[in-house]
Amino acid sequence: MLKYRDANDPVSFWFWKGVPHMNEKHMQYVLTVLKEGSFTNAAKKLYVSQPSLSQIIKTAESNLGAPIFNRSTDPITLTPAGQLYVEAARQVTTISTNLVKQVEELSNEEFGKIRLGISVQRGMELLPELYPRFKKRFPHVEIELPGDPMKFTAVPNAIKGKGIWAASGVNEKNVGMTATETITSNARVLGADPLVKLQPAEDGKEEIIGGIGEEDLVYITLPYISSAREGVIRLGSLLEKYGTYEMNGIAFQDVNEIWWLETIGGHHWIAKRVPDDRYVVMPNQFGIDDFDLNDAFSEQNEHMCSSDLREFIAENHLDLSLNGGNGSHFDARAAFGSHSDSDHIYNTPRAWFMERYFNPKTKKWDGPDADYRPESDDIPWSMVPEKKITVEDVKYALSSHFQGTPYDPYAKSGDGLQKGKYRAIGINRNDFLALIQMRPGAPANCQAVQWLAFASNAFNTLVPFYAAVDETPEYLANTTKEVSTENFYWSARMIAAMADASFAKSAIHIERYQNAVEAKGHALLNKYDKEAAKVTDPAESRRLLEEANREIAKMLKEETGNTLDHVLFELSNSMKNAFSRSDA
Repeated sequence: MLKYRDANDPVSFWFWKGVPHMNEKHMQYVLTVLKEGSFTNAAKKLYVSQPSLSQIIKTAESNLGAPIFNRSTDPITLTPAGQLYVEAARQVTTISTNLVKQVEELSNEEFGKIRLGISVQRGMELLPELYPRFKKRFPHVEIELPGDPMKFTAVPNAIKGKGIWAASGVNEKNVGMTATETITSNARVLGADPLVKLQPAEDGKEEIIGGIGEEDLVYITLPYISSAREGVIRLGSLLEKYGTYEMNGIAFQDVNEIWWLETIGGHHWIAKRVPDDRYVVMPNQFGIDDFDLNDAFSEQNEHMCSSDLREFIAENHLDLSLNGGNGSHFDARAAFGSHSDSDHIYNTPRAWFMERYFNPKTKKWDGPDADYRPESDDIPWSMVPEKKITVEDVKYALSSHFQGTPYDPYAKSGDGLQKGKYRAIGINRNDFLALIQMRPGAPANCQAVQWLAFASNAFNTLVPFYAAVDETPEYLANTTKEVSTENFYWSARMIAAMADASFAKSAIHIERYQNAVEAKGHALLNKYDKEAAKVTDPAESRRLLEEANREIAKMLKEETGNTLDHVLFELSNSMKNAFSRSDA
């Protein structure tokens, strides 16, 4: 799974930890088991299966770090830890009930005060669940998050006041997510289901609350899912409930599956599993083409969608097929997407070039009789590559500027009439690139690796970092508002700007930089993978992988500094006031 974001704000790479606190659902189930005296009776009372109930109780005990029930007694009894848990659960229930009641009493008042008699530690545990209920009276979308978030990586903005924008990351269950893909739609869709945009109160009109969007998606999804499929289900339900203010494409990945989700209007969505033998190319437009509605509304093996999508399509006449449609082969791109003139400049050429790169012999890509051209609207959503795709292949594709074609802005041959005609992939506005690699053959404690690059992809380098850690190396994390060579972000920005201005002379330095960092990155992964395979203690594993990340960051800083020196020298020799003479 890979993604890059176009932006100009500094970014950094962070690791986030969820605040541990008691899960409200877990508490309810524990109290019911205690009251009913057995799992069997409690399952009937709760209308759940006994295995499901047992699993939930095991999860609660795992979070607590100790058994809650003595299962050998009849009726079952509480352990000492269970007694403490139940006491706390009853306090939580009481506080929650009282808070809701007080909020209701204040609903018609402009001012009010709620005082809770609660310890600091307990407040840290409870408020993440209780506070969202209170905040509903505020002019923002509020979402009640589950009670047991996981830690996860993120690539957020580094400047305060600009929003957090997690962008992409991996959680502690080795589930990856990326959510920086703004996509397109059409007037028919947006007329049928308008985007949910914030409309401030003015001119006597009440405020209309906005929906969720790119800056929210990772934070409200990634800490709460254990698989890629769960990610689709959770985010899909949130989109249906709260709506979105923009069209987005989102990817989910675990060691077994990759799913791609696209929003449709304000509240609808579809998702398709990427076949194991295929790759997907997604420029900034609606991409899914062939979609199996029959599967989405039955087994959901490869397809999922919003619960009323069929009705939505029928009521708004969105199916553009001439034969009345086929549930197994629904053209989603035609129904929900766009093919505007701007798409033909900004979007489809990028898909054309990358599929041309990965499948040079499968189709004819050039000339008047080409199967697909840069402005074709039917470029496939996915293809089977002609060989296995490497990290380096991905980096090259996402760094491309139409090399070997008349559209290359750096080309020295040809008449130059079409140079820069299409929006390249590696451009000046690239903010970061993330490639999340799930490695089934690696030790379980280090399967997830997040490769990162900052600044223009045409001039940056991709470097790997282990995700299952608690700390981020300073060189990666300490991005500042002020320009500095002490962090990777600004150093990469400077290299890109200088190398672009001295492209012919600096290109060799960039190639050497990329090869050196990627080669040494692979070598360090190989070294620490072997060491991680010997470690069973989670704390020791994190310590080892953090050591690895520090060593990778040290290598990266050295190579980046050397490259900055080289491109600065080349550019300085090209200054307008350049002059030299012999001493003779």
